[in-house]
Amino acid sequence: MGPLTLAVDAKSCSTDAGDKRVQNLPLEIRKSFASVSMGEEKPFDFFRTVFEGVVAGGAAGVVVETALYPIDTIKTRLQAAHGGGKIVLKGLYSGLAGNIAGVLPASAIFVGVYEPTKQKLLKMVPENISAVAHLTAGAVGGLAASLVRVPTEVVKQRMQTGQFTSAPNAVRLIAANEGFKGLYAGYGSFLLRDLPFDAIQFCLYEQLRIGYKVAAKRDPSDPENAIIGTFAGALTGAITTPLDVIKTRLMVQGAANQYKGFFDCVQTIVRDEGPSALLKGIGPRVLWLGVGGTIFFGVLESTKRMLEQRRPKLHQNSKDE
Repeated sequence: MGPLTLAVDAKSCSTDAGDKRVQNLPLEIRKSFASVSMGEEKPFDFFRTVFEGVVAGGAAGVVVETALYPIDTIKTRLQAAHGGGKIVLKGLYSGLAGNIAGVLPASAIFVGVYEPTKQKLLKMVPENISAVAHLTAGAVGGLAASLVRVPTEVVKQRMQTGQFTSAPNAVRLIAANEGFKGLYAGYGSFLLRDLPFDAIQFCLYEQLRIGYKVAAKRDPSDPENAIIGTFAGALTGAITTPLDVIKTRLMVQGAANQYKGFFDCVQTIVRDEGPSALLKGIGPRVLWLGVGGTIFFGVLESTKRMLEQRRPKLHQNSKDE
């Protein structure tokens, strides 16, 4: 809670023999931009928070992936192409079903871990550095979800670049030709991209929402949450594009092992294609993540609110039974 300043009128404290009255003391609350105590603090329910995060995260992830998959496919093909390779615009939904099968649990895990971690950390850190809680919670959520997201991403990108025609086939052949570790190709580069991405995107989103709450003196509406999500997604996507290019190259190289690792991949791309190649696909990526941020955070917040609104009804029903 920020510092409290009591503005007291000296006359209001005067007393008479027959009537001792103290007028209402106006209370001015000064809050920093990073303050998070907007409204009455609710008790923390760990299991309900996890459950609602899982449902909201899963719903948001599936909606975004289904709506924007073609843009993601174009981005992947741009990044995977060496030199001036031609980009094929057919089969833009290749691998969607298999990808959703991975995105649903990955998104559910991310938000299911992020929400309780964020709420716990916000109780531990001072309000003026709440960004630390958001950054940390985003990274923790991303790390937990990576166990599902990486194999999903490997299979998706191999299918987007035409290496396989079905997700089950891709999993079977990758495991047979490259071993189980093939499903985690580029895991290190994925973490180097996604942990900063998750941390920065969710921190930006949360801090922008807090700033809006302070300025408007109310919670943002669903459309306003969506607009805030657009800025957070697009900006973070642009910043992390070079890491995304490296992750894509490592994931799609297969058993050829053209690159020996993260730093070898960077050196090879810069040497053979020039530094600008590290920004390949930045247009589709920013578009994808900007629009994706709009949809994801809009669906996420509306789903969370819907679940929260059901709480009193559930409690009331249990009392009536």
